[in-house]
Amino acid sequence: MFNRTCLQAAAALASMSLLAGCGLFSDEEADREQKIAVGTMSEPTTLDPAAAWDGSWELYRNVFQTLVSFPTGSTTPQPDAAEGCRFTDTSNQIFECKLREGLTFSNGDKLDAAAVKHSIDRIRKIDVQGGPNGLLGSLDKVDTTGDRTITFRLNKPDATFPFILATPAMSLVPPSEYPADKLREDGKLTGSGPYLMDSYSKGERAELTKFGKYKGFAKVRNDAVTIRYYQDSDVMMGALKKKQIDAINRGLTAEEVVELQEKRPENDHLQLVETVGADIRYLVFNPKDPFAGKLAVRRAIAQVLDRGALVNKVYQGTAEPLYSMVPKGIAGHTTEFFDRFGEPNVTKAREILEAAGITGKVPLTFWYTTDRYGSATAPEFAELKRQLDASGLFKITIQGKPWQEFQEGYKKGDYPVFGRGWFPDFPDPDNFVAPFVGPKNVLGTPYESPVITEQLLPQSRRESDRGAVTSQFERAQKILADDVRLLPVWQGKLYVAASEEIGGGERSTDPQTIMMMWELYRKASW
Repeated sequence: MFNRTCLQAAAALASMSLLAGCGLFSDEEADREQKIAVGTMSEPTTLDPAAAWDGSWELYRNVFQTLVSFPTGSTTPQPDAAEGCRFTDTSNQIFECKLREGLTFSNGDKLDAAAVKHSIDRIRKIDVQGGPNGLLGSLDKVDTTGDRTITFRLNKPDATFPFILATPAMSLVPPSEYPADKLREDGKLTGSGPYLMDSYSKGERAELTKFGKYKGFAKVRNDAVTIRYYQDSDVMMGALKKKQIDAINRGLTAEEVVELQEKRPENDHLQLVETVGADIRYLVFNPKDPFAGKLAVRRAIAQVLDRGALVNKVYQGTAEPLYSMVPKGIAGHTTEFFDRFGEPNVTKAREILEAAGITGKVPLTFWYTTDRYGSATAPEFAELKRQLDASGLFKITIQGKPWQEFQEGYKKGDYPVFGRGWFPDFPDPDNFVAPFVGPKNVLGTPYESPVITEQLLPQSRRESDRGAVTSQFERAQKILADDVRLLPVWQGKLYVAASEEIGGGERSTDPQTIMMMWELYRKASW
């Protein structure tokens, strides 16, 4: 039998239905309830996946598919556009994938094996400097069998290859709209992912709507997403407080995180989701610079740097000191830079310089990007300058440029020292070493290290059990600390700030620290 409460609830629901039918709940209000607006400081540098090995991947993950991907909670690649993938040999050199049936791109073209081969081959043919071709060093060729089977033949064993295929750099694109030998430059994109991109305004926003013909692992929990791009954290946070956006991914300052953690009354309508982060910040030294190219100068800087003071002053507990390129939480993490250099010590730094015949103050310019990693980047570099100048051994100048100009400058070798951030392509120690070494690396600054590139990385890639490669990466990190071509500074935590009415924030970041917009939804309320 129905009790009185059930009858009252039924009556209320009936009344609401009648009211909706009378137009008191407008279509516009219903649409608004199904849309999510996300703010970020991670604007794409290009809309063509063949050109990007950077934060552009956040957009790609939501509009393109890859053969395999990282569903929420997974640290190993799982099928996406593929029905299944596996190594077919015992040496990890032949990797085969079979596509799901009935895949289509948003323009109606068939997503078949030929399209997959085209998508991967064009990355290699176009070969953008500092682009994702650097991830494909182990690939020999791509073969197809029929419409659904793709075989990747590798030139050497590489157990990380499935992880590489899971990166948004390997996004699948239709051959009819993406040339084989040049980048697409019409300001549009065409994919087969969870969303269509209806429009894109550079520096402002991307408008995404749910793609009804998507076939993959994602369960899309909203109908549309607006991604709004900001250059200033304060402005972005202000938009969240004013309910102009529903969530923030990347770019929160330490002060903003602390403010949300304190749960002040004026922020009662906001929530903060914290997860373990694998993103890192580090300095890069140009070996062709007359000062940064000297090993003694690099080691002296490593000897002076006080990571703890920098993190406490600038990041207020939202980051922690990092003493190796492989961060905590990733197999093979060490504290090699601390083991080698110990606590900050100006006397030891002076001795390093004097032993190399360097007696005057070393002049160096440190460069950073003003609009990529959040508003705290400028104070961070001011603190680096303060520490090094205070030693009496250096005379530091700091300069900042917007990301596009900054990226062009470091790729041309214009900067003696520059700061970069790294959000992992996949959760494996290989991805915190391999991208930065060799003649074609992500930094556009060749770093020849034959022991790493010709011995340690090949050895580790023969091992399918990624937990068994610790010794190779421990040795690699000793070499990195000895050379000091890269100087790790800090490791961050991941934060998503959102309105209380938004759910899914705790599930919205994958192991590549990319926001999966489809996990966000507006909670039901009466």
